[in-house]
Amino acid sequence: MDAIDQLLDIMARMRAEGGCPWDREQTLESLKQYLVEECYEVIDAVDSGQVSKHKDELGDLLLQVVFQAQIRKEQGDFSFEDVVRQVSDKLIRRHPHVFGDQVVSSSAEVLKNWETIKAREKQEAQAAGAKPPEPRSIVEGIPRHLPALHKAHHIQRRVARVGFDWNQVHDVMAKVEEELAEVKQALATGDAQRIREEIGDLLFAVVNLSRFQGLNAEEALNRTVDKFTRRFQAVEQRVRNEGREISQCSLAELDAHWSAVKAIE
Repeated sequence: MDAIDQLLDIMARMRAEGGCPWDREQTLESLKQYLVEECYEVIDAVDSGQVSKHKDELGDLLLQVVFQAQIRKEQGDFSFEDVVRQVSDKLIRRHPHVFGDQVVSSSAEVLKNWETIKAREKQEAQAAGAKPPEPRSIVEGIPRHLPALHKAHHIQRRVARVGFDWNQVHDVMAKVEEELAEVKQALATGDAQRIREEIGDLLFAVVNLSRFQGLNAEEALNRTVDKFTRRFQAVEQRVRNEGREISQCSLAELDAHWSAVKAIE
């Protein structure tokens, strides 16, 4: 028995009568939280640079895929093998430059062709009377549970593939400055709803700037949060070394400690 077959057999036995009570109680709904958690743990493992941790977390993520596929198999919907076949067929169809005779000159052209092939697949499915496998709008289908910055990045990347994008970085910066000016105007009015809307527009524009520079705003912000956390913990330690509590310090004192920590780094 190879490794995948063994894993599928283990999951089937855990879900079968006489198997694990907890595993038998799980549903597609109850498993959603674990799937999200495992995805983030894989990302943390990649960031940690620990190879063994990455391997372990990929296994946990694969387990969630096998778990859900087993439930669908029990319901008579599809099997894990069906999932593998479908994604394999999709990869072959959408990579004609690898598995066919199409020639591409850049990654951007690959992505543009990907969207063209997806659109053709939807049209063919509709012509055959089948339900389209993907939403009709190019900006639909982004998982709604994604963090907002990550979701904005994906939407912007999708529309950019069909040509709806800025040409130069200074155009993107001009948009950021325009949105910042509108935030200032909203703050002057004191209108809470307008302030919220304008801050959202500013964040969206900053995500666009990040994407245009080949960066992911979610990852960039996470790095900044980690940096802030590290520096603030260093400030706390410096205050404790003085025999004081941080709540006893003035803002000026804390700012001085903060500057000192930055200088050390």
